[in-house]
Amino acid sequence: MASAEINFEAPVVIGRLVRRYKRFFMDVHLEDKDEVVVAHTPNTGSMKGLLDEGNRVMMTYNPSPKRKLDYSVQAIEVGDTWVGCNTHLPNRFVAAVIAAQKIPELTGYDTIRKEVKYGLENRSRIDLLLEDHQGGAPSCYVEVKNVTLKEGAGALFPDAVTTRGQKHIEELLGVMAQGHRAALVFLVQRMDCEHFAPADAIDAKYGELLRKAEKSGLCIIPVVAQVGQNGVGFAGMLPFEL
Repeated sequence: MASAEINFEAPVVIGRLVRRYKRFFMDVHLEDKDEVVVAHTPNTGSMKGLLDEGNRVMMTYNPSPKRKLDYSVQAIEVGDTWVGCNTHLPNRFVAAVIAAQKIPELTGYDTIRKEVKYGLENRSRIDLLLEDHQGGAPSCYVEVKNVTLKEGAGALFPDAVTTRGQKHIEELLGVMAQGHRAALVFLVQRMDCEHFAPADAIDAKYGELLRKAEKSGLCIIPVVAQVGQNGVGFAGMLPFEL
């Protein structure tokens, strides 16, 4: 059986957050060297609740002539909890978790395809397409979202208004209308939450669409990942509250 974890491909370095700017850049103070480095921030979201100056930052260090920046941000510590914020990782991680048969709703599929064109005139791409079910179930279209925001005991998504996310739900409704299955996996990259819910106060329309889709048969699957200095591992599931 496949492993339900993803290891970082470069050594980890810890620093302190100075500032994030222009979406993709973060100044991080390396205390052991007493210098500030610029790190790539692979996250286009608001990162609400993560960006307090002085928070510890986990980065991978991978110097290469092919890279503009040697450091990439993987996680930020809030309180005593590491929160994974690399949005390039979730699709690969969730595919590994599905292959390891860790998600009951998505077991039994022999084929996992990534970034498959679908939708109107094939203008969109689904994160994961599960095919060849051993019991003959329809193919399942899986969209993956990275979750970093926490309020109270709840993990919330989105952390900013997301018209793109709204469109994804509408497209999943479309494939279900054609007889396929569909699932929305919310990858909660933090260990301090007790449930998942849509962030209605931030994007009410997203929450409305999510409830509509769930009533139409969309599988909502909040998965918890534990982030450590070796990588990211499967840590279970969360209940959801709509």
